[in-house]
Amino acid sequence: MKSIVVFGAGKSATCLIDYLSKVCTQKQWNLTIADADAATLKKKLVKSPVVSPVQANVENSSERNVLIQKADLVISLLPPSLHILIARDCVANSKNLLTASYVDDEIRKLSKSIEDKRLFFLCEMGLDPGIDHMSAMQIIHRIKRKGGKISVFRSHTGGLIAPESDDNPWHYKISWNPANVVKAGSSGAVFKELGSIKKVEYKDIFKNPGLVEIKPLGKYAWYPNRDSLAYMAVYGLESTHSFIRTTLRHPEFCRGWNNLVNAGLTDDELPVSSTINSISTWSKPLLPYVDASNKYFYDQLGLFDNDILATGGRTSAKILQSIIEKKWRMKETDKDMILMLHEFEYEMNGQNHLLKSSLLVKGENALSTAMAKTVGLPLGIAAKLILENKMELRGLHIPIIPEIYEPVLEELSLEGIRFHEEII
Repeated sequence: MKSIVVFGAGKSATCLIDYLSKVCTQKQWNLTIADADAATLKKKLVKSPVVSPVQANVENSSERNVLIQKADLVISLLPPSLHILIARDCVANSKNLLTASYVDDEIRKLSKSIEDKRLFFLCEMGLDPGIDHMSAMQIIHRIKRKGGKISVFRSHTGGLIAPESDDNPWHYKISWNPANVVKAGSSGAVFKELGSIKKVEYKDIFKNPGLVEIKPLGKYAWYPNRDSLAYMAVYGLESTHSFIRTTLRHPEFCRGWNNLVNAGLTDDELPVSSTINSISTWSKPLLPYVDASNKYFYDQLGLFDNDILATGGRTSAKILQSIIEKKWRMKETDKDMILMLHEFEYEMNGQNHLLKSSLLVKGENALSTAMAKTVGLPLGIAAKLILENKMELRGLHIPIIPEIYEPVLEELSLEGIRFHEEII
C-alpha cells in the first residue's frame, strides 16, 4: 500500500487534503497529515480509514524522520524556511518531494544528491509559482512550434477578495499565510522593460503600481514580483525586450500599503522598544503620511487606537500581522478570488499579435478558498500521477516541461481551473 505524508495543514492545505483523501480512499493508499497545531489538524480532519492526522513538531528531527521513512511521497506546505529540513531528510531516506514554494539556494545545493539517488523533487508546484509556470509554458511552446517570436511577456497573479465579499477600504482579506502578506515585496524587484533592466527597491514597490484591465472585473494594480530576470532563461525567452512577473492588488491597497512600508511598519528586523505599549504609540511614524484622503484606510485597521500591545519578541511586521489577521479575517461565508493574466506580444508570419490568457477562480467560503484550491490541487494531481507511475522523472524540477504541465493542466481543467484566451 502506497503512502503520502503531507507536512502542514494551514490555510492552503484544505483542498489538497480533500483531494488526496478522495484519491487515497479510492486507491487504498495511506495519507498522513502532520502539523504542530492540534486545533488546525482538527479543522482539517477527514473521516476515512486511510487518513491519519498526526501532531508533530517538524523541527524535531526524530518526529520528522518517523513520518518521512514510512512515506512513498512527501508534500511540504510548511513555511518556505522549513522546507530544507524536509528536503534533507527526503534525500537521506530516498523519498520523492513536492512543494509549492520557490527553489531556494539551500534546496538547489541538494540537486546532485537528488540526481545521484534518482529521486524526483518537484518545487514551485502551487499557484504562483506553479499554475503560472505551467499555463505560460504551454503557450510559449505552442507559439514557438508555429514559428512565432515572442517579444513581450507579462504575467500577473493575485489572491484577492471576490467583489461580493469586498467590504473594507483595502479591498483585501486574508486567504493565505498572513506573514507573507506583510513581507510581500520586501526583496525588491528586478525586471526587463523595453530592453532596459529595471530595479525597484522595497520602499518604491507599491509607490507607482502599473494598471491592467481584467474583464469583466475592471482595473487592478500590479507591482513587480521579486527577480523576474531569473525566469527569462527558464522560459526560453532571453530575446524578449520586456519580461515581468507581477502581483495583483486593488489600486487602493497599493496606495495605503505604500505608506505603511515607508513608515517602517512592515519591518521585521528591528525589535520594537519595550517602552512602546499601545498601537497608537507604535504607529506614530505613520502620521506624516496620513491626511484626509487616506486616513480611513488606517482607521479600518485601528492603527490609532490605544489598544495595549503584547510584550516580548516584537517587530513591527509581527505587530502588523496580528492586526491584519483580525481586521482582514474572512467571514465564514466570504469568497476569495484568484486572478491570473498572461500577456504575450509576438510576431508570426509577418504579423504582430497580442495574446491574453486569463484565469478567474472563486472560492466557496472561508475554508474552501480559491487560494487553497489553486495551491493544493496542482500538488495533489502531481502526487497522484507520480504514484501511478505516469510522471516518471528524476532530479530537481519546476513545472515547465510538457511531461509535467500537460497532464496537470488537463486535470485542473476538469476541476474548473481553466484559462480563457483572447488574441488581438
